[in-house]
Parts: sequence; C-alpha cells; structure tokens
Amino acid sequence: MLNAIEKNLLRGLKLLESISDYEYSNKNIAPYYSSIGEHIRHILDVFSCILKGIETKKIDLTARERNKVTEKFTIEGIFYCKNILTQLKKINTNDLNTIVSVTDNLGLGKETMKYTLGGILNQAHSHAIHHFASLGYITHQLNIPLPDKDFGFNPTTPRKEHDD
Repeated sequence: MLNAIEKNLLRGLKLLESISDYEYSNKNIAPYYSSIGEHIRHILDVFSCILKGIETKKIDLTARERNKVTEKFTIEGIFYCKNILTQLKKINTNDLNTIVSVTDNLGLGKETMKYTLGGILNQAHSHAIHHFASLGYITHQLNIPLPDKDFGFNPTTPRKEHDD
C-alpha cells in the first residue's frame, strides 16, 4: 500500500516540476475556480494530518494547515510533497493494522471513528486520486500535459477506448 501511495504522489510531484507558478495558482477554470495548487495543498494536508497523528494514534482531519503560500508557489508545493513522501517512508508496514482514532467533519459537526492506520492511509490515497482527476480537467483546460496516462485514474476504473 505504501508503495502505491508513493507512486501516486510522485505523479503529482512530476506534474508540479513541469509547471509555472502562474499555471499552478491559476484559478480561472470553471466551474469551481480552484487552482492546481489548492488541490495539491489539500491532498497533502490530509496526509499531513495523518502523519502528525500517528504517534498519539489520534488523527484530526479538520486540523489541516491550509497554507496559502503552498497554494501559490510551485516550489512550495514541491517542498511539501517531498516532505510528505519522506515521512511516509518512515512508516513501518507492521504498523498499518494499528487502531487510530480519526476525527473529521462530514457536514454535521465533528465525528470520531476508529480506523486502522492502513485504512486511513488508503482513504487518503483514494482521496488524492479523486483530486488528481479534478486536476486532469484543470490541466486539460490549461493545455498542460498530464505526467502519465494513469494520473487521476483509480486502478479499478475500467478504461474507455477512444478512437483518435
């Protein structure tokens, strides 16, 4: 699982290493007017919350950093992504079955539930893929090529063949 998460985040890093600050922070694409930087910051904030809570076994997904500088400057997104990747490598696979308390707000206030560490990392990974799909739309509108053909695709999603 950790290898899959790393591989996916490296796709995001590859995208960041190929775009300008203007492309990274551009908020002109309808319908949500969100930037690549906002999506990247959000994805990494979720992983950061998990990593910060491992030692205490208390993960609060509502305690995201929401650092605006990370949303505006590509180099900040690159630094944040590399930092998350470095921390993920420190996780021992034997700890993936550890029970952790996860707090989140699903729209009706904060709720705390039990997960395994592996379960919440899996959720963060799926969440990242979902946001990468949104980034696929944004990058397409900005004429930015995707890092690879799997960017933003869930591995279980059937692929449609296109006649070009």
